[in-house]
Amino acid sequence: MYDELTEIDIKKMKEELEYRITKVRPEILEEVKLTRSFGDLSENAEYHAAKRERGKNESRIRYLRNMIKTAVIIDTESDSGKVGLFDTITYYIEEDDCEEQVRIVTSLRRDPFQKIISKESPLGSALMGKSVGDRVCVKIDDSYSYYVVIRKIEKGEDDDSLEIRKF
Repeated sequence: MYDELTEIDIKKMKEELEYRITKVRPEILEEVKLTRSFGDLSENAEYHAAKRERGKNESRIRYLRNMIKTAVIIDTESDSGKVGLFDTITYYIEEDDCEEQVRIVTSLRRDPFQKIISKESPLGSALMGKSVGDRVCVKIDDSYSYYVVIRKIEKGEDDDSLEIRKF
């Protein structure tokens, strides 16, 4: 499966990839060399920590390269009255009798703790393309779903302010 990402997502990943290859990788290699010189490697915690960091960095580099290579670039434009990417949506949750607000983004920049959700999430996918006043079923799994009513759509745009997520 390919990740649907924006031009800015790709740009941010390329910037991080370049940074990790040109800055982080040489620093970690120096750290590995330095800590290796401390002596007995079987009890050298600094050496093992540096090797773990090298592994994490190399893993992230592979991840970024793969994401860039397999990404499908998507358009961020949406109809003026419909929910689209980077829009902020105010919605009413019927079963909880409360209002919530979320911003819908690509999977790479989601942050549920900040109410920034992926368009692939159950709520995000249910809201995409809908209009103010629409009653939408949000299906969590085969045994649970709930209804929301869209109260307001604030059109947004893709910008550099949202960081790509780490793993």
